[in-house]
Amino acid sequence: MADRADVVIAGGGPAGLATAVAARLKGLEVTVIDGARPPLDKACGEGLMPDGVAVLESLGVDLRGVDSHPFRGIRYIDDQLSAEGEFPDTPGLGVRRTELHGALRRRAEALGVNLRWEVRVQGIVADGFETDHGVVRGRWLVGADGRASRVRRWSGLDGRPARRRRFGVRRHFELEPWSELVEVNWGDGCEAYVTPVGESLIGVALLWSGTTATFDELLTSFPGLQRRLENAPVVSKDRGAGPLRQRCRAVINGNLALVGDASGYLDAITGEGLALSFSQAVALVEAMAVGDLEQYVVAHRRIVRYPNAITRLLLLVERRPWLRRRVMRSLAGDPTLMSRFLALKMRESGPRVLGADGLLPLTAAALRGGG
Repeated sequence: MADRADVVIAGGGPAGLATAVAARLKGLEVTVIDGARPPLDKACGEGLMPDGVAVLESLGVDLRGVDSHPFRGIRYIDDQLSAEGEFPDTPGLGVRRTELHGALRRRAEALGVNLRWEVRVQGIVADGFETDHGVVRGRWLVGADGRASRVRRWSGLDGRPARRRRFGVRRHFELEPWSELVEVNWGDGCEAYVTPVGESLIGVALLWSGTTATFDELLTSFPGLQRRLENAPVVSKDRGAGPLRQRCRAVINGNLALVGDASGYLDAITGEGLALSFSQAVALVEAMAVGDLEQYVVAHRRIVRYPNAITRLLLLVERRPWLRRRVMRSLAGDPTLMSRFLALKMRESGPRVLGADGLLPLTAAALRGGG
């Protein structure tokens, strides 16, 4: 196994492979190390936002032959209330995590990335990663090993544990999608995300706060959705994740940088994790190309700024059912507001796209008893 490269990446998931592809396109020699055997799967809502699709296209990742399903927007459902919005230009893409990983892996292989599967990273040394096959050294080191990143911990970049614990679980059903939208069903303390990921396949991800629970227990909170799914064959094993919130003190330390979920994770409530990871990967490689990781720090802050603000807003209303219903009435009462909200989510507009009050006008209206 090669023991030196320009860029050595710990973690061969989507964030790590996107970073590898971007680095090869800049002419850098890249080694990716991962202890698992592909294709890699994990609990994920599997909805790729339009900006994430655009980044993959710019990297030459071919999604045309991948089993997937486009979606043109998002619909929020809360009991009898419903609000939906469409993306401003191109659709998003629902795609199984394993299918997406395969497409990224094929692109990385075609570009000559040195992919080292079933090699376990065991620690960090001054200029490389220590593995069970020896030390792999590089000019740049990247931690792309996910939400519970060991690289983040080893490099001293872990933040303090979150006080509030949220979890997620995902299951697939053989069922023709009934909507061209991702549907987000809101309940008290739990949300259900329904994403079309194939011509006859949907993924259902449940997020909740509190103690451990099973998929079937949580699904009873959404009787309408439960009835739709009751006769549909289950075609995957349940995959869970949590606690979701992971704090990060910084995204670089010397010649090491964190990307994707390893660089800090707030919550899956907005479904933007993949798109953010791909944008971060490109920004990180741009910083490497000019030899200045501080440039990545600035770019990372810009990339996550609005999505994290929206995530905090949604977590606020998730914790307060009365506020959530007022916000839903505001969204349902203005057919354009949800679409403007989506434009902000994808960083296509600044916070004033929602109106004169900035990022929180609909929450402000709800707090005033409006809607």
